Amino acid sequence: MSSEKLIYLPLGGAGEIGMNAYVYGYGKEGEERLILVDLGVTFSDMETSPGVDLIFPDMTWLVENKDRLEAVFITHGHEDHVGAVGHFWEDLGVPVYARVFTAALARHKMKDRGAPEAEVITVGAWPDMTKAGPFNVGFLPVSHSIPESAALVIDSPAGRVIHSGDFKLDETPVVGEPFDKELWKEVSKDGVKALVCDSTNVFSLHPGRSEASVGREIDALVSEAPHMVVATTFASNVARVKTLAEAGERAGRSICLMGRAMRRMIETAVETGVLDSFPKVVSIEDARAIPRQDLMLLVTGSQGERRAASAQLARGKYNGMTLKEGDMFLFSSKTIPGNERGVIRIMNQFSEMGVEVVDDHEGRYHVSGHANRPDLEALQDIVNPQMVIPNHGEHRHLRQHAKISEARGRQSIVAVNGTMVDLSGNAPKVAGFVETGRTYLDGAVKIGALDGVVRDRIRMALNGHLVVNVILDEDDEPLGEAWCEIKGLPEQGRSFAPLLDVLEEDLTQFLGRAADKTLANDDKLEEELRRIARNTCNDEIGRKPEVTVIVSRLS
Repeated sequence: MSSEKLIYLPLGGAGEIGMNAYVYGYGKEGEERLILVDLGVTFSDMETSPGVDLIFPDMTWLVENKDRLEAVFITHGHEDHVGAVGHFWEDLGVPVYARVFTAALARHKMKDRGAPEAEVITVGAWPDMTKAGPFNVGFLPVSHSIPESAALVIDSPAGRVIHSGDFKLDETPVVGEPFDKELWKEVSKDGVKALVCDSTNVFSLHPGRSEASVGREIDALVSEAPHMVVATTFASNVARVKTLAEAGERAGRSICLMGRAMRRMIETAVETGVLDSFPKVVSIEDARAIPRQDLMLLVTGSQGERRAASAQLARGKYNGMTLKEGDMFLFSSKTIPGNERGVIRIMNQFSEMGVEVVDDHEGRYHVSGHANRPDLEALQDIVNPQMVIPNHGEHRHLRQHAKISEARGRQSIVAVNGTMVDLSGNAPKVAGFVETGRTYLDGAVKIGALDGVVRDRIRMALNGHLVVNVILDEDDEPLGEAWCEIKGLPEQGRSFAPLLDVLEEDLTQFLGRAADKTLANDDKLEEELRRIARNTCNDEIGRKPEVTVIVSRLS
């Protein structure tokens, strides 16, 4: 039996939706040569990660083994697959391979972070192959909600793996390549050891709908609108943006793109030839002079992002544009789980303005970019893999996908982030585990999820913050009284006295009676001052704040 193994190791995207990062390796145990498929981000929220800009997979294991890493391959241009490329290139230091459109987006990511754009290498679609150590990797076109998406055909001495990436079985995708069943059959005919497969919509029991099916409904909606129309969708869904723009154009409206991400996507699609045509657009400055009934805005922020164009319009104004009573706002998108609160807030803000809000709860103005259960089953039948490894989904998605695969006679396993799977034999088996987690981009700095920064920020947000200051002379005697500063706390408590007065009195009384050994020891003194301050706050306002104690000594 060969001592060399084919391994699969998700570092992000398995057991969650977002920040995809999947490692494949081949070789002797602990010496495998590695490739990385996708390197994405997920987005923070004020409830669980306040102040954080982006969230990445924890790449510590791969960085520690970067001398074994051959290359990064990016399946498509969504942020959860390409968004972290620029942030980690310096740590990994290997070439990044992608198709034309995705490569252009990846170069933007590299440029934004000061990483070398030349390290992003453009490759062609199947049958072109790229050699990376023991692997040969080809980009197999597949339809999705962004142009030029691809599955990866990964050949190794242990057999062929197909990594599906995000996909749907769409033969009329409007923009990009249709799903080619015969091509997939041809690629799979000599045998596929493993299909590593998108699980996002495994609970949707009806066959997926084509992107082309929403055009007629959007046309009718826009043509009947009496006032200004504003629509939002995922900026990366170039086909949908084009459908919306063409609907506006047919209705005699001028089209204005609002939001940096949307403008960049359309510009990149045109530059790379993904879009051969797009309705003429007007600048924001020109849009302000166009009669409202003749204008259609296409804006970012379909997921309720606070800084995006949708949210700013909902708060009153964006780049001089405002919505008024009778205008229509269309969400041509699905709300990603976890984003409901932000989206509903925006909807209610528009409703208070008298704006007509149209969402997609009836499925008329949006179709998913992911395969539903019947489509997942159909792909399995086309590829006929020996084993199916579910990925891209929460744990419940992976588990359900594995059950479906096993019921259809194929070996499967639930492998969440950090689970190293041996694909070498006739069935997948766990070969070990590595530490995984999350890394936060906090301003300009990457911090670990366990570093305590975000935890402390949440505690301050929940409980408020109190600073206690005391000064001692060279003989460890208090000079004057303790004084305090508060943030995020009521000014008056149960005693109806100012909270600061009560705190400073209790702390000063303690200083007057404290033992000499306590006053001489900074750690003990800080501990006691913190305890008294928290107890006083609890008595006065029913809350124990975070407390910072500053002890100053005169020498």
